Amino acid sequence: MSDTPKFEVIDRRKIKAEEEREEHQPPAAEAKPEKTPVEPGAGPRLVTNESRRESAAAAEPQLGAAVQEPESELPSPPTAQESHAQKAAYDASAQRLEDLIRAQNPGMGAPPPVSFETLIQQFYVSAMIQMGAGTQEGQRPHVDIMGARTTIDLLGILAEKTKGNLTDAEDRTLQSVLFDVRMAFLELTSMINMQSMPPPPPAGKK
Repeated sequence: MSDTPKFEVIDRRKIKAEEEREEHQPPAAEAKPEKTPVEPGAGPRLVTNESRRESAAAAEPQLGAAVQEPESELPSPPTAQESHAQKAAYDASAQRLEDLIRAQNPGMGAPPPVSFETLIQQFYVSAMIQMGAGTQEGQRPHVDIMGARTTIDLLGILAEKTKGNLTDAEDRTLQSVLFDVRMAFLELTSMINMQSMPPPPPAGKK
């Protein structure tokens, strides 16, 4: 039996080639952790750019519906046939009411027809009452100066919108009433300003 040791020859070129292949091989993709569904309200949630885009895309239809909602709430105008039928029913109801009142008051004459001058008169009376006119003697006048201003402005709008569509008599009546209520408003506001001014300081003694 021989005691000569045995040697094993190793090819280092093969090992080096395998090491080079391992170096150039791209690393294996890391396994991404699976996303576990988070219940609403379970805790804070990280907001990413992707989630922002998803939220914006989901909000666009709702925003569009909110913008269009006021337009959808507007009722469609009545047709000519509907307006005619309603006007006939209104006139018949008003006539029955007038007949009932005249039956209970035989001496009462027929009411005057409603005209454009009647509309102007209504605005005039409202504005003057709001400025304290018609107060009984001995009572303190109740003045609604801002309500009077609104009524006078409505008369101004009426004059502007009906320009060129009125008869000479209607236009004269409207312009005269508008001049009177504006003049009364100026006088009243002048009195209010005078009352709100502080009294003058007393004169110094010599």
